[in-house]
Amino acid sequence: MWVLLSLLTLKFIDPPTTGVHMQRRVESWFAKGKYVKRYQFVPLSRISPAFQHAVIAAEDGNFYKHHGFDWEQIQDAIEDAEAGHPRGASTISQQLIKNLFFTTHGNPIRKAAEFAIVPVAELVLGKKRILELYLNVIEWGPGVFGAEAAAQVHYGTTAARISREQGARLAAVVPAPRRRKPARMDRYSAIILGRMTVLGW
Repeated sequence: MWVLLSLLTLKFIDPPTTGVHMQRRVESWFAKGKYVKRYQFVPLSRISPAFQHAVIAAEDGNFYKHHGFDWEQIQDAIEDAEAGHPRGASTISQQLIKNLFFTTHGNPIRKAAEFAIVPVAELVLGKKRILELYLNVIEWGPGVFGAEAAAQVHYGTTAARISREQGARLAAVVPAPRRRKPARMDRYSAIILGRMTVLGW
């Protein structure tokens, strides 16, 4: 029940924090150096379409076609794992639920809860709000959360002004945001740009 109420609230109210945000704060208590959180929620209209498209192309090319789970990608991931090449197959909707309610620590219980919540999120929030929340809460570096903070920290601009090339480089960082740097993402950003072209972007 609390999850449903939370999702209904998130349909209209931007989250002040998330499960992953709190995880990083706690981790910072045991790490060297000062932890600074950068997080500014902006509406989807203030995130450039090129930036949005780059993240979708990188993370979930079938975002607008599925209802929370990309079963084709899941089957491909299973086959890849059996061949000794494990990879993820989580959709943007799944990743959003993980970020909002859980942490980055994977376990079967979290996955089961995630599978139960995702269809409800798709129904309650809708695609536009899911994408808006996702782009605003995910990590783009140590203490850097959301598209606006990512644009400011990595490119000294706003999310609304991110170019196609910059968007692809930022999208390339998402799988490992605390280790990867956009400037070093030449190969993967080129792949993402190719995917964008195939998708008509």
